[in-house]
Amino acid sequence: MDESGHHRRRNRNPPSSHSSSFTGTGGFRRRELSSHPTKSSNFVSSTSTSSLNNSRDLKQIPNWKHRRNSSQEEKGEEGGTDDSFTPVIGTCLFMCPEGERTQRERLRDLAVFERLNGDPRKTSPDLAVKKFCRTISNKYIQASDVRPLPVLEDTLKYLLDLLDSSDHPFEVVHDFIFDRTRSIRQDLSMQNIVNERAIHMYEEVVKFHIISHLKLQSCSGSNISSLRYLNMEQLTKALASLYNLYDLNRNVNSVFENEAEFRSFYVLLHLNSRSQPMGESLSLWLRLLPSSIIKSKEMCFSRRVLRYFRMGNYKSFFCTIAGEASYLQYCIMKLYIGEVRALAVSYINNCCYKLHPYPLTHLSKLLMMKESDMESLCNACGLETTADESGNKLLPTKQTTFCIPKEGFQSYDLLGLQEFER
Repeated sequence: MDESGHHRRRNRNPPSSHSSSFTGTGGFRRRELSSHPTKSSNFVSSTSTSSLNNSRDLKQIPNWKHRRNSSQEEKGEEGGTDDSFTPVIGTCLFMCPEGERTQRERLRDLAVFERLNGDPRKTSPDLAVKKFCRTISNKYIQASDVRPLPVLEDTLKYLLDLLDSSDHPFEVVHDFIFDRTRSIRQDLSMQNIVNERAIHMYEEVVKFHIISHLKLQSCSGSNISSLRYLNMEQLTKALASLYNLYDLNRNVNSVFENEAEFRSFYVLLHLNSRSQPMGESLSLWLRLLPSSIIKSKEMCFSRRVLRYFRMGNYKSFFCTIAGEASYLQYCIMKLYIGEVRALAVSYINNCCYKLHPYPLTHLSKLLMMKESDMESLCNACGLETTADESGNKLLPTKQTTFCIPKEGFQSYDLLGLQEFER
């Protein structure tokens, strides 16, 4: 991806590339407005000359306001205010408007990453980042409080560079980036920026939420369940907006470079059988996709994994993940690996002959985990293990004490993908 944030397109069916980490300069400087125009959809008022100069032929652009439920949600939550909302053209050249920065200094409302030399009353243009505001009235939106696209791009790079910070617990880092990326999406929405540079930004935001989905599983605390829930909520909203942007910018006979992988995330979110991520049936959603996406290796992988999960085919489930999963796909699936392993232990316990205990060495290979971890999992599920004369660990079958661990499944490495755990 080049530095300007422009997205390359590719022809049908070549493999997509993806990265397991964020890249960014980590710095921010005041900059002049870019000469690159932003693209608007028909939120644009017919009387807004400046906005019309930046738009496509309106007949060629699908109606952004009436696409899917996600766009209505963003209009209400991330900057839109009413049906007569007219996009603004932001002029703020800093990560945080000066007025907000001054007010938050006075109120001591500065995150740890925004404090100048640790002082909760002082910050600087290179540290302060605009906060998300849930309710915004169209009457009070000022161009000087809205950041244009080039500034939003730099701000996002600065935020994502903090993701690997080790100076603070991850939940503190996540909370800061979580709020400030919502503010970025809000500014994009208020300006109705729906071009390919916006696609790149939304992909980076989705990456952040997916990586957080994995990392938050190892965090503890009184409010960690709430953080996990809110992160998943924003992940699904950001994905829905990204899919709308793909559709808005699509040309005939082409798909975006990373689209197949990002579409596959929606399928993998259905591993949670208790939820429907975006309120739309998976079969209907799949019918609306271009055939090149359906046939892509990323989508074929996600559909196979979902099928094996629902069938209880644990051997194929783990072999497929170990052989084909990308880092981001693994981050989504990690939560369900423990569930599938417990299901496999249940099958072995119930189906094997009582007089023939099952070797843990064999079972650990099937489930792609260490033998010591395999024994710990059996014990956590209420099953006892024994050893033969040679010291080989065994699982006696037909035990009636099997249960799902009350405290949830402990995270064990998936052999072959240990690098994803780091």
